[in-house]
Amino acid sequence: MSDQQQIPGFEGPGFMATSTGAIDKMIGLARANSLWPLPFATSCCGIEFMATMGSNYDLARFGMERMSFSPRQADMLIVAGTIAKKLGPVLKQVYEQMAEPKWVLSVGACASSGGIFDTYSVLQGIDRIIPVDVYVPGCPPRPEQFMDGIIKIQEMVKHESLRRRNSPEYKALQDSHDLK
Repeated sequence: MSDQQQIPGFEGPGFMATSTGAIDKMIGLARANSLWPLPFATSCCGIEFMATMGSNYDLARFGMERMSFSPRQADMLIVAGTIAKKLGPVLKQVYEQMAEPKWVLSVGACASSGGIFDTYSVLQGIDRIIPVDVYVPGCPPRPEQFMDGIIKIQEMVKHESLRRRNSPEYKALQDSHDLK
């Protein structure tokens, strides 16, 4: 192929990407298949999450064999179980300590809407204090439902623009939850 017929794109030793869209797709694919989840499990949903990590369901096949118990080294927060109002500020602090980009999976009826605990002491949905990307229904949800929620997060990550986190809509979402 002569110099005049070459396809314009990014070139280097051993690679060529034809457009910025291709680079976005490659980065999205890499991010989606190497999520580092931080489990924030407080009750029965946490037990179901442990079953999901076991050999019968093997969550590691989704690229998540490394659970992170440090928010600074995690990019996906899995909130599973009842969140008391006193625990809300701790959850918000954990979310704020995570580096961008980050995603949140709200698991079970309690984390998503307060569940059967319609009381003064239980937070009626974590979306009141942090933004949620995917909700997993159930009380408690089965391991298959956990995996479905994680697959939905992976699909979102694959197709997310690298610039979405800098958009005015995302900034407004952060401001609406009073996040730094």
